[in-house]
Amino acid sequence: MTGAVRLEPVDERNLEPLLSVAAAEAEPEDVMPPVDAPAGWSLARRDAFREFHRASFGGLAGPTRTAMYAVVSGGEVVGMVRMARCDEPGVVETGMWLGRSARGRGLGAAALRELLHAAAAAGMHTVVADTTPDNVGALSVLRRCGAELREENGKIRARMCLDSAIPIR
Repeated sequence: MTGAVRLEPVDERNLEPLLSVAAAEAEPEDVMPPVDAPAGWSLARRDAFREFHRASFGGLAGPTRTAMYAVVSGGEVVGMVRMARCDEPGVVETGMWLGRSARGRGLGAAALRELLHAAAAAGMHTVVADTTPDNVGALSVLRRCGAELREENGKIRARMCLDSAIPIR
């Protein structure tokens, strides 16, 4: 079904499927911080991907203050969405990526809606995100999820207040 997803906390069970999707359907710079390693999905970059995700296994209460979730559709891992505590209490920042084959099917908006519910359940009142004006896919997802968008210094800043109902579009 288009747009149907569930979120699973990233752990050892789904880390390798997540890496497989990333390596097959995304660029390293789109799914993890920069690494001093050979270009492409080198062994060093794959190891760094694993360590980057393992560092957040502790969730919002762990050392990175970040909860990462595998986005699962049709029983397959198709991407990742995260939320990280901000300095302001009750506010988390989110980011997401989907493999190329999962894009354009409503899965991004469905995953963000699930994350908004998880953030509310964790006691958060606001979710923020940053993107670029040319990231049409991200802007569409953010709008569909009721984000207030504003441009700041060449970036788009999104803000979603969890006090109101989460749109189901």
